[in-house]
Amino acid sequence: MKPEEITILSGKGGTGKTSVTAAFASLAEEAVFCDCDVDAADLHLLLKPDIQSTHPFVSGSKAIIDPALCSGCGLCAEVCRFDAVLQNGDNTFYIDPMLCEGCRLCSRLCPEKAIHIEDSLNNFWYISSTRFGTLVHAHMTPGEENSGKLVATIRDKAREIAKENNIRQIINDGPPGIGCPVIASLSGVHKVLLVAEPSVSGLHDALRLGELTQKFGIPTRAIINKWDLNPELSRKLEEELNAQSIEVIGKIPFDRIFTDAMIVGQTITEFAPEAEATLLLKDIWKRLVVRNER
Repeated sequence: MKPEEITILSGKGGTGKTSVTAAFASLAEEAVFCDCDVDAADLHLLLKPDIQSTHPFVSGSKAIIDPALCSGCGLCAEVCRFDAVLQNGDNTFYIDPMLCEGCRLCSRLCPEKAIHIEDSLNNFWYISSTRFGTLVHAHMTPGEENSGKLVATIRDKAREIAKENNIRQIINDGPPGIGCPVIASLSGVHKVLLVAEPSVSGLHDALRLGELTQKFGIPTRAIINKWDLNPELSRKLEEELNAQSIEVIGKIPFDRIFTDAMIVGQTITEFAPEAEATLLLKDIWKRLVVRNER
């Protein structure tokens, strides 16, 4: 049986998405977890994984100039559209790896064959064990590319692990926004839970994300976190989401207990099992998993 895959998303950072995902990890009877926020992964801070295997990820390639072969003609600097070729004091040239897009044009045109291309091997993905189950996660070095491809890679592995072990659920902690890694964390999932907050940017970004999930035709529900910080905006957010046919299945008040739990590296459900937020999250989890839209 194909496992049910749920992705938790937010239109912007700071909504509490990962805290919600970690709480669900503690509530799931049996699941594989996947941290799809590869550019700024933090689910591991609460799940405290014990890494079982490490795998390299080739994110792209960069040009490198051999100074011993460079004649200083400057052709590479002339043709580089990304201004990645810079000049040394001795009139030779070098590549800024943060600007290089790996297009290979400079290496093709270099008359001295002084430029070669190397794969970027600064990124890794991991299979880890946690107190709640298996976690598949990754680390991307700042400035690296192909984060969407890395998300697809770790999601494929999470599915493989779930299938091999007859695990019925996969829970993805998705990245914020609507960019490439978000799309990679959406394709083929069964459900989406959108975590929103009552702020002007939170409203705008949640509705933008809602439009995206609707275009994918994925059943989407939402929760409003910290709703009591702006009840009027929370009401407007709920109305706008309902207009997109996205049901708000829970509203969680602001509570410093989330921060207290994070400080000691626990989910809120572990740290404060009788807190109002914990009880609300338990109810939200039940409402999310009992539905079989697909």
